[in-house]
Amino acid sequence: MDDIDRRLIAELRGDARLPVATLAARLGVSRATVRTRIDRLVADGVIQGFTIRVAAGAEGTPVRAIMMIEVEGKGTEAVFRRLQGFPEVRALHSTNGRWDVVAELGTGTLEEFDRTLAAIRLIDGIASTETSILLSSRKLAAS
Repeated sequence: MDDIDRRLIAELRGDARLPVATLAARLGVSRATVRTRIDRLVADGVIQGFTIRVAAGAEGTPVRAIMMIEVEGKGTEAVFRRLQGFPEVRALHSTNGRWDVVAELGTGTLEEFDRTLAAIRLIDGIASTETSILLSSRKLAAS
């Protein structure tokens, strides 16, 4: 990846629906160059998909949180599999440091949130958790 690829990715992070002509003008290259680079970045697996961001609460999940999870022994994969079965789990991330897994959660009510936390904490292999409710979110400017 070179500087143009990095700038292209930054533009797409800001708005993945930007027209190729707009991207080309912003990057100072031809439309064909933009199309070729996007195709290459997708083929190489650098760009793994195009998505949308939905406003907090718009999906009926106004209660959002981040749960850090410590896993006992070598049970991380089993914990991942179990967590994937929870519809309240929006995303899962492996990490380093004290916590082994970070789960993004979303529920419709605080009561549902409480039940979800209790159920997750009962999963075999989870040693401890720490959860923080997300109060507000801010998008960083594209870099």
